[in-house]
Amino acid sequence: MSDLTPRTGFIVAPTDGDGRYKAVQLKLKSLGTAMEAAGQELEMLLRRMRVNAQRTESLAVDIANAELDRKFIEMTNQVAVALGGAAVEVQKLHATAQEVSGLATAARRTHARLYAGLDTIRSGRSERTPKPGFFDH
Repeated sequence: MSDLTPRTGFIVAPTDGDGRYKAVQLKLKSLGTAMEAAGQELEMLLRRMRVNAQRTESLAVDIANAELDRKFIEMTNQVAVALGGAAVEVQKLHATAQEVSGLATAARRTHARLYAGLDTIRSGRSERTPKPGFFDH
């Protein structure tokens, strides 16, 4: 049985159509934070998988030294190989999570650089801003 349990407490950004400056900034921050947390979880999982793979290999040696049936040695070796292969895939997923976290941070900075001034102007006036496309008529 696995000791992996779902984590709670992560900020989840809704996928609504809200494109206001502060809403986009919050969503990008939430994405970056979630990917950072996922990266940390994957790093811990990777370490545990590697340790378990090494323990399984050691167990296969112990089984061989105890001169048990060859099928048990083979099955144990297959588990060790499977854990090693899964660890490689978790490593790739970890790298992807780190990359997405970095990209979300970069996107947030770029978004702030491009739109923070406009948001300051819009937020500072009492008149409502026309909907996009109003001036196209």
